[in-house]
Amino acid sequence: MFWKSAIMATLLAQSSLALAQEASAIPVVPAPAWAAPTEPLAVPDDVQGAIFLRRQNSFVHLTAEGHELFTSQIIRVLQPQALEIGNVAIAWNPAAGTAKVHKLVIHRRGAVIDVLATTGFEILRREDQLEAAKLDGTLTAVLRVPDLRVGDDLELEYTVPMNDPTLRETSHGLLFISPSPPPGRYLLDLSWEEGQKPRTRLTPDLAALAERGENRIALRIDNPPTITPPRDAPPRYAWSRVLEFSDFPDWQAVSRRFHQLFAEASTLAPDSPLHAEAAAIAASTPDKLAQAEAALELVQQQVRYVYVGLNGGNFTPADADTTWQRRYGDCKGKTAMLLALLAELDIPAEAVLANNGGTTDGLDQRLANPGMFDHVLVRAHIGGKTLWLDGTLPDVIDGRAEPFLPYEWVLPLSAKGSALERLPEKPFALPQVMELYEIDATAGFDAPARWTRTTVLRGIQGLQSHVQFSAISAGQLEATLKSQLAGSAAWDTVDSVKYRYDRATQAAILTITGTGPVDWEGNEGEERFLRLPGGGFNPPSRRQRSGAEAEDVPFFQQPEYTRYVTTVRLPEGTQMADWGFNTVFDTLLYGEVYYRMMELREADRTLRLVRGNRVEQSEITPAKAERDNGRLEDFDNSMAILSYDPGNIGEPWGTLKKVPSTFEFDWTGDNPPCLPADMLAPPK
Repeated sequence: MFWKSAIMATLLAQSSLALAQEASAIPVVPAPAWAAPTEPLAVPDDVQGAIFLRRQNSFVHLTAEGHELFTSQIIRVLQPQALEIGNVAIAWNPAAGTAKVHKLVIHRRGAVIDVLATTGFEILRREDQLEAAKLDGTLTAVLRVPDLRVGDDLELEYTVPMNDPTLRETSHGLLFISPSPPPGRYLLDLSWEEGQKPRTRLTPDLAALAERGENRIALRIDNPPTITPPRDAPPRYAWSRVLEFSDFPDWQAVSRRFHQLFAEASTLAPDSPLHAEAAAIAASTPDKLAQAEAALELVQQQVRYVYVGLNGGNFTPADADTTWQRRYGDCKGKTAMLLALLAELDIPAEAVLANNGGTTDGLDQRLANPGMFDHVLVRAHIGGKTLWLDGTLPDVIDGRAEPFLPYEWVLPLSAKGSALERLPEKPFALPQVMELYEIDATAGFDAPARWTRTTVLRGIQGLQSHVQFSAISAGQLEATLKSQLAGSAAWDTVDSVKYRYDRATQAAILTITGTGPVDWEGNEGEERFLRLPGGGFNPPSRRQRSGAEAEDVPFFQQPEYTRYVTTVRLPEGTQMADWGFNTVFDTLLYGEVYYRMMELREADRTLRLVRGNRVEQSEITPAKAERDNGRLEDFDNSMAILSYDPGNIGEPWGTLKKVPSTFEFDWTGDNPPCLPADMLAPPK
């Protein structure tokens, strides 16, 4: 997760990468019998680009012990900038087995130069993600090819073990060609020993090319064209040129297998100190919800996050006692510890696999493959309520009825085996990004105003900000921001800086107060106008595809919810009748609501603005998009303008509604009025 990088960047700012050289060299052996590379493709006379792949072959072979990947490639160097391909690096997990090199040669004008005759690989243990709190134990064999020249063909063949140390003989994985590959000759080859035939699935664009044998599937493609998914399509439509294989019959089998791993890891030893920790929690309160929160807090506060992939730890969770003894663990170790505590407290709970690193859109259409998940958390069931608990998050994120991240597909782990579960898609209940501006311009048009600016961030952005701001004292934060901002174009002085994290709404809230200029525009006479910060909308893009693109593919947009609120205290000595503003609007377009409302309030001489937009539907049909294309030209993308023009009273456009000011309503609360009333949640 992104916030983990931020944490470790703070804690390890003075650390260097762990780098050690292994004594043993990578073995050089003949290529395996199950791999037969293709003939290299001739380089065309009109070739363009930095390289040409005369051969790019990928062979996966399944055995009773797991599977291996054999790679054979011949690359023509066409441009000087491509000479960096001579920096050869081969990485693998030593817990899965040993990597092997078969050939590294240069072809030059009919001559064959054996690089390995004069130069050898160095094997490095390289924790290159230490700053991201990851210890994976990966070995990397490196070699810098000497005397590589433009016009050379560099040929490399090697085999690496790919089976996961936990699952061993239960193979799963993908072979694929990228959507935009360099030109050349490609081969994807999946083979297996007798009795090891996996389940396979090919995307439609590969199915017609498949050459099937008794124990092999091969796909040969010369100069594969660039594949561009339909414009603005959901992520699942980018899944192309993929050969899947898996020994798991279904997702229920994955669920059962991993449930067993976590059941074992969450079983406490008779003398485990976690028995006492659970007893202390139980003694502190009889309320099961409070007990679950206390268990989560213990895991979050007392066990620091470190990904541990050493010695087969990729899928294997460290047991709860080991994690407690170490006082560090990854998502698997923390989940096992949390499950152990909840079991001691008689709180039903299950581990749930999820994905923090990318989309799972379309996962239900793919083979069962645990590699599609990169995270695990806990779901507890208390008094008919569901509570999601993530021990890897900072302790400001407590248990919630919904996960902190908006997951699409998850896999609960159970002894009987659970199916994939689609979590309901909902619009964000609260803005993920919010800016509040309070501008006290009562001193006049030409005098500095007093500004109060509040930034509210939720989700990953909010958590990143919290990790950054909470790592230093309030005094350090204030001094740093004063130094950066005071005397800048926006701020003359910075008087105060306040930061807090609101647990109830999971929001990082930063408020800066000071003085600064107000950019009044107009002539030197009496007319003035101000472009209100955050008041305008950029028009959305037209949802349209060419005739060659799929007509029945829905249009997609990432969920978002943003809001800007501005209150201006008007200059003294001006008449309220001389003030005006331009348009307000309320529009739903392409599944997204756009709302702007302004109000001039005579009682306290203020102009109030609220502007919000929220994606209500991440996918819309082409028919809906076509209807909204016809409405796009009417979209009001004007800036929000506050105007002063004595003697010339303007009339605002649109239906007017009352708007709370920044100082009379808590906009950072759980139901801010930043959308039309019919779209807001009812008051609690």
